[in-house]
Amino acid sequence: MIRAFAIFTATFFTAQAATLDLDTPFQSMSGGTISIAQWHGQPMLVVNTTSMCAFSGQYRDLQDLYDRYRDQGLIVLAIPSGDFKQELVTNAEVKNFCELQYGIDMPMTEIIRVKGTDAHPFYQSLQKDVGFTPRWNFNKVLIDQNGNVVETYGSQVSPMSLAITRQIDALIE
Repeated sequence: MIRAFAIFTATFFTAQAATLDLDTPFQSMSGGTISIAQWHGQPMLVVNTTSMCAFSGQYRDLQDLYDRYRDQGLIVLAIPSGDFKQELVTNAEVKNFCELQYGIDMPMTEIIRVKGTDAHPFYQSLQKDVGFTPRWNFNKVLIDQNGNVVETYGSQVSPMSLAITRQIDALIE
């Protein structure tokens, strides 16, 4: 029974990794495009963000997390979204807000959709293959070096929480 569960689990997670869309590019807030696949071999925390939310202070923690682990290969990708009606109107406003308020220098995409039929293909594949759709701003997805989803976290989980940093420590050891 345990062996059968292990085989099922391995098959299930392998299927997720094989179909999760890591290739479709995002428009970068700094210009050009970025894709999650470009960081293959590195762990990554992907976060749907916004500027005008009670959780927006997590930008500081995201930057602190990035500063703490970047030399060990962690990528923190901020993905601004207006899906919850709390984002500034333009990409320039978001970029200025993040740089001035929080000193953000982590990778950041332009404003995109993270839920619904118009969601970016990465988020569509998270819904389809992992069953995860952001329920609010600052939902987090931890991805391992091979593109597998390790864990998802809700808005209430701080980026610097032990729940996240222990998982990251395990990935970079």
